[in-house]
Amino acid sequence: MRPSLFHLLTGAALATAALPATAQKAVSTPDFHQWAPTPPMGWNSWDCYGPTVTEAEVKANADYMAQNLKSSGWEYVVVDIRWYVGNDTAHGYNEKDPAWNIDPYGRFVPAPNRFPSAAGGKGFKPLADYMHARGLKFGIHIMRGVPVVAVQRKLPILGSQATASDIYSPEGQAGWLRDMYTVVAGRPGAQEYYNSLFQLYASWGVDFVKVDDLSSPYHQPEVEMIRRAIDRTGRRIVLSTSPGETPIAQARHVAAHANMWRTVGDFWDSWEQLKEHFEVCSRWAPYIGVGAFPDADMLPLGRLGIRAERGDDRMSRFTHDEQYTLMSLWSIFRSPLMFGGDLPSNDAFTLSLLTNKEVLAVNRRSTQNRQLFRQNDLIAWKADDPATGDKFLALFNAQDQELAPAREAAWASSVITRQTPGQSQTVDVDISGATQLYLNVRDGGDDIAWDHADWLNPVLSNGRETVALSTLPWKMATAGWGQVTAGKSVSGAELRVGGQPYASGIGTHSNSMIAYDLPAGFTRFRATAGLDAAGAAQNTGGTLQFLVFTQNPFRPMPADSVRVPVTLAQLGLRGPCTVRDLWTGRTARGVAGEFAPYVRRHGARLYRISPQAAARPATRRP
Repeated sequence: MRPSLFHLLTGAALATAALPATAQKAVSTPDFHQWAPTPPMGWNSWDCYGPTVTEAEVKANADYMAQNLKSSGWEYVVVDIRWYVGNDTAHGYNEKDPAWNIDPYGRFVPAPNRFPSAAGGKGFKPLADYMHARGLKFGIHIMRGVPVVAVQRKLPILGSQATASDIYSPEGQAGWLRDMYTVVAGRPGAQEYYNSLFQLYASWGVDFVKVDDLSSPYHQPEVEMIRRAIDRTGRRIVLSTSPGETPIAQARHVAAHANMWRTVGDFWDSWEQLKEHFEVCSRWAPYIGVGAFPDADMLPLGRLGIRAERGDDRMSRFTHDEQYTLMSLWSIFRSPLMFGGDLPSNDAFTLSLLTNKEVLAVNRRSTQNRQLFRQNDLIAWKADDPATGDKFLALFNAQDQELAPAREAAWASSVITRQTPGQSQTVDVDISGATQLYLNVRDGGDDIAWDHADWLNPVLSNGRETVALSTLPWKMATAGWGQVTAGKSVSGAELRVGGQPYASGIGTHSNSMIAYDLPAGFTRFRATAGLDAAGAAQNTGGTLQFLVFTQNPFRPMPADSVRVPVTLAQLGLRGPCTVRDLWTGRTARGVAGEFAPYVRRHGARLYRISPQAAARPATRRP
C-alpha cells in the first residue's frame, strides 16, 4: 500500500514535498493548503439550476444554510456556470445568441438581469458581502481560458500591452461548451490575463473558485498560471479543478496547486455512477492530504433538476439506502461535500443526512482512509480518529441483480466509441417465435460518464409490414442516468449520431434495459445503435455495447440484506470494544472477535469503534 499524502505531506510541507526539488523554491508562502485544512462543505447551484440561477435563488439557499447548516460546518455558497450570460436556457446552454456581459479587459462580469446587485459595475461584491454578513463564504465557477468574444474583439489585457487575441489558441477548446479559448503559457500577456482575472475576483470578495475544463484533459500550464494568479492576490481563494477524472499521473502536481480536484465526470443521482465510485475512491485514497482533496463530485440529493442542464424537476432518484451509501463513502473518503439540491426544498430526511455531526466528523478529521477489503460487491472502508485512537468502519452492500453474459444475447455489438465509423452499428436480429424483447446498453469498459446511447429507427418486421418500436409501450425501462425517452435523447435534445439527426428512436444511457412484450408474428428487429452526440462531445465516457435479448436476461435477485463480517483484528484492535452506529446512534458494548452486521442491498453502515479500557489490577495501599 502506498503511503498517503496525508502522511507524506502535512501542513506547509505539502506543497514542497509534492514538487521536484528543482521547483520547491517557487512554492508560495503562506501555504494555500491551510486555507482549507478540512474538505470544503457547501452548496453549488449546478444540480438544480444549471446555467440559469438567479440572485434571489442564491440568497434563498444561503439563508437556509445560515439557519440550518452553518452550525454543522457548511459554509460555501457557489454560483456555477455562465453567470455572465443574461439569456441562458434551462436544460442546456444558449450557444446561438448568448447575451455576454464582459468588461473592457476581456473579463466576464455577472449578468445584471439575473444578479441585480451587480449593476453599475459592482460585480459580485454585494452578493459576497451578503454571504459574509451571514458568516458564510462565496464562490463562483469559471471556465479555463480566455473568452472567445474577448479574442474576437481584441480586448486589451490589464497590466499588459497585449490583447486577448495575442494569448489564445483554439487547440484544446472544450467540445461541450465553446465559450473559451486556451491561454498559451509564456506568451506576453498570458499570466497577466489570469492575474487580472483573480484580482477582480479578490476585489469582489470571492472565497472559492471552481475552474472547469481544467482537469480532464489536464492543462498543467494553466493550472500553474491560475495558482500564481491566486497567490498574487493575497486573498485566501480556495481552488477547485473540474471535471474528472484528473489523470492520476498528475496527482502530485495537482495536489501542489489546488485544494480539490475532480476524480469523475459529472455525477448525478444514478446508482450505476455511485457504484463506480468504490473503485475510483479506492484508487485516489492514497492522495488525500491536508488541504488537498480528491473530489468525488457533488451530492445530488434533495430537490434536483429545477432548471438543470440535464434532467427534470425531481427529488433525488437515490433511494434512502443509496443516500446513506453516498454520504458514508464521501465521508470516509474525505471528499469535499458540495450539496447540489435546492436547500429550501429539503425534506426532513435530506436535512438529517447533512446535519449528522458524528458522520461529518469522519469527513473532517479522520486519517489513514482506505478500502479495507472488497469481496465481490461487499465492501469495507476504514479510517482512524487521530484524536482518540478510535477506528471508523464503513460497510457497503453494492450487490445488484446480475444480467446474462453478452454471449447469451440474440445480438451484441462490438464496443462503440467516438472512433467507430459513424459512431454506430446496424442491428438486424431474427426474433422468430419470441414473445419478449430486451434492449440492453452496457458500459464499454472505460467508465460510465456520458454514455449517452440511442436506438435509432427501431422497427419490427414480418416481411410484409413494419411497426416502429418507439410507438409501442415498453413494460419496463431503466437508464443508468436520466430517463429513457422516445423521440429524444436521454438529455432531452434531438436524437443525433455521427452528425446526423434522427426523427425516430429511443434515447437512453448505460447501463440500461428496455423491455417489450412483442406483438405476434414479427420475425425481425432492425435498428441503428449509436453513441449520441451528447456523449461523443465529452471528455470522458462514450464507450458502449448494445445487446438484444429475446429471453429474460435477469438472474435471480440477491438477498435484501447480507452479513458483512469484519474481525476487530483487521482494524488493529484487541479485546472488547464499544461499537457505535453513527447513522442510528445505537451503541453496543463488549464487542469482541468478529463483527458481522447485516447491510441492506445498496445500503451502508458507518461505525465508530472504541477500545474499552481494561480493568486495572488491584494494588495494595502502603
